[in-house]
Amino acid sequence: MDRDRIDTRELSYFVAVADELHFSRAADRLGISQPPLSRAIRQLELRIGVTLFERTSRRVALTPAGEVFLAEARRALAAVDRAVLQAQQVARRGPVRIATNPGTGSGLLHDLIAAHAREPGAAAVELIFARDQGAALRSGAADVALLCDSEELDGLETIEAATEEAVVLLPAAHRLAGCAAVTLAQLRDEDGFQAEPPVTSLDQLIDLVAIGQLVVVVGESAADRAGSAVTAVRVVDLPPTSLVLAWRAGPSTASVTAFVEAARATLAAASARRAVLTRV
Repeated sequence: MDRDRIDTRELSYFVAVADELHFSRAADRLGISQPPLSRAIRQLELRIGVTLFERTSRRVALTPAGEVFLAEARRALAAVDRAVLQAQQVARRGPVRIATNPGTGSGLLHDLIAAHAREPGAAAVELIFARDQGAALRSGAADVALLCDSEELDGLETIEAATEEAVVLLPAAHRLAGCAAVTLAQLRDEDGFQAEPPVTSLDQLIDLVAIGQLVVVVGESAADRAGSAVTAVRVVDLPPTSLVLAWRAGPSTASVTAFVEAARATLAAASARRAVLTRV
């Protein structure tokens, strides 16, 4: 019954005595006097009908039942601490940290961030450029990530986001820039070729291509930012990349929840528009 439920204060008292095996030291640790601590432990034992400590004039020791109760008491107190922390995290409206690869889904991410920014009270967004966006997400360095659906997604919530064809970014004057399509074999011997973009912003990546220091494979949406000094050419022997928006399963901060809901609505609207165009 509720009136007999043990509270966290009693558990904290018990754990302190179990740690110290001395009532006076435990009382000092708790900042109380010894008599009320001794009464609280006796009351606890009476309520649960179990002797938790063997007491003599020379020593205090846990009984076998006390050893078991101690392990469970520690778990219970840790669970309460976790509940408080998670509630605080959910209530906090900090920035939304998004892990991304600058060469993948840049156009999509721009649209999602813009849709989120239009929401009342939208939190700030911080981009984290990472080679392994999933690792950044799982470590807590990022709150949301744009991932390939071929990656390990256990422990994550996801929304299907987009599919992108692979293109290579070339300087506009490059000998392959006029091709309708190229293969990986044609690119491998090119100076500055990288099959994956370096960990940097998309603007810096495009600048490196424009000045002839980089030839790199990216998703097709990156071409929208290329400008006149850079040309995007389709890579025919690379499959399309399916992208998902991912976040950690479990409680999320208010900021992350708001971003995900705005993203969900934006992606659903885009899917509906594509369905209408397909039927026309």
